[in-house]
Amino acid sequence: MIAVNGKGGTGKTTISALFIDALISQKKGALLAIDADPNSCLADSLGINSPQTIVGICEEVSRNMDKIPSGMTKDRFIEMKVQEALVENRDFDMLVMGRPEGPGCYCYVNSLLRNIIDKISSNYDFVVIDNAAGMEHISRRTMRGMSSLVVVSDYSIAGVRSAKKIYDLAKELGIKIGNAFLVINKVAGPIENIADEIKATGLAVAGTVPHEQALIDWNISNRPVFELDSAAVKNTITGILRKITEVKNADRITEGKI
Repeated sequence: MIAVNGKGGTGKTTISALFIDALISQKKGALLAIDADPNSCLADSLGINSPQTIVGICEEVSRNMDKIPSGMTKDRFIEMKVQEALVENRDFDMLVMGRPEGPGCYCYVNSLLRNIIDKISSNYDFVVIDNAAGMEHISRRTMRGMSSLVVVSDYSIAGVRSAKKIYDLAKELGIKIGNAFLVINKVAGPIENIADEIKATGLAVAGTVPHEQALIDWNISNRPVFELDSAAVKNTITGILRKITEVKNADRITEGKI
């Protein structure tokens, strides 16, 4: 389970989509993509148009309580409907959270999402979760545990410091993390310029993604990530993903190492 996080604007959804593309290309096994960001941008990046959302299902059930079968709880009925709404593609399956209408709904959907992830993740070899920007899902404990936490920062001191806050909060809340990594995105200069800030995060650096024109063009193209035409970017992501998936808990990468 690879959970991707980062403050808004760092490109965490792009990195999540590229991870999914790389896992598919390498035929790593059964893959589940979870768009846990209320903005639901990952679905667009993967070419999924207007998917049914967990929020939409919750709201529909709440409006039609009389349709819940006798002897079945609301939560169990919603869980069943969510599993029925799982988007099934040839190379991956997908769940989309959607945007809740209010704080009460948000808390309920987060709890539901957490339980669903726990139950269905065992059916997949890989689960990639694109989380809400910042620390929202970590603070609400959407995930009880993950194999890898990948925090994305852009090429800035503010981005790296934000990554540290996200990682620190995850540790404070006691969330089980197999390994934690930092990916620096949109790199447009020497990484040594922010080396001290990176070291202070305590995160192992999985790699850096250059500020490539190909990525800029793709982000304004409205095309799925699978159509990104850049061997350089895809090779970079493959290398990052290899570090993330092959490192063992007993043989961790040195924290903060560039």
